[in-house]
Amino acid sequence: MKIELFYPYVPKSVVGAIKKTLSTKWIGQGPKVLEFENLWEEKISFSHKAIAVGSGTNALHLAYILAGIREGDEVIAPIFTYPATNIPLLYQKAKIVFADIKKDSLNIDPSDIRRKITSRTKAIVVVHYGGVPCDMDEIQAIADEYHIPIIEDAAYAIGATYKGKNIGSLSDFTCFSFQAVKMITTGAGGMLTIKNPKIVSWAKKLRLFGMEKTSKLEDRWAKDITEVGYRYEMTDIAATMGIEALKKFSSTLKHYQDLAKIYSEELKNIPSIQYIGGDSLCVILVEKREDLEQKLAIHGIESSQVDYRNDRYSIFGGRVENCPNMDMLEKKYLVLPMHHHLQKKDIQYICQVIKK
Repeated sequence: MKIELFYPYVPKSVVGAIKKTLSTKWIGQGPKVLEFENLWEEKISFSHKAIAVGSGTNALHLAYILAGIREGDEVIAPIFTYPATNIPLLYQKAKIVFADIKKDSLNIDPSDIRRKITSRTKAIVVVHYGGVPCDMDEIQAIADEYHIPIIEDAAYAIGATYKGKNIGSLSDFTCFSFQAVKMITTGAGGMLTIKNPKIVSWAKKLRLFGMEKTSKLEDRWAKDITEVGYRYEMTDIAATMGIEALKKFSSTLKHYQDLAKIYSEELKNIPSIQYIGGDSLCVILVEKREDLEQKLAIHGIESSQVDYRNDRYSIFGGRVENCPNMDMLEKKYLVLPMHHHLQKKDIQYICQVIKK
């Protein structure tokens, strides 16, 4: 028996839909991208405008530019995340100030944000790890006090809500990923949602070399380019995948939530196991992590750390000594299998092995 940690899910309807897209003249950025953006606003971000891009990292980089982050600016960011959250800050030559995590969620700790914020802080970056929302009210209060924007990395938080509101409809900027193992995948791809409608046209220009996209190709290149932009657009092929996945997303999300509920119920009373949760990832804290990993592997179950503290990477300047919760938990967290192809019996089997 082999239970994979991750496994991509592509709805069957995608095949036929892509064939139709391939038969048109649009396979790069075209009408399907606009359709995907409109559908995202209808189902996820509401009044926050959606900009489809080539990856979640593209979305983050655009958000950092739009937030006004420049060379030398301080940005408070989580120490625990996939490095793609923080690497685009280096593109901007910003100074990253790592904030500690909370012991009950592995998300950024609002109290540590407050300890480390200064008059030089330009923005706050948060990650909803595994799909568990951060303490957005507390973080927003800090941002409001210092008059700075919040950028949410919601790579794992498609469909997540905070106090009844969708992630993607709250902060100044929210960045989603459609990488292969996310709930919605376009192979690669991402979405940026923006609160301020006045900067949407700027975002679209940055997405395509700083160029204003018009209906006529000759007009597009004839106009002046006044700002350096990037090749961050999404293709209609990817957008077609996203549209089909989003149409079926309510059932996809429910399946993940049903699996997460089993994990929660089965793991909550096991000594030395703390269930962190998340609809996208199942994250636990365990005292003897290596022993558990080996036991799971013997029973054909994959597990992994997946993500690591970012100060282990030399590009970020070396290990910091002011994140005690991260120090405490870095050898205890473990990610268990969670994907669309798993059934309830698979989760029950995993939990039985852990109980043994």
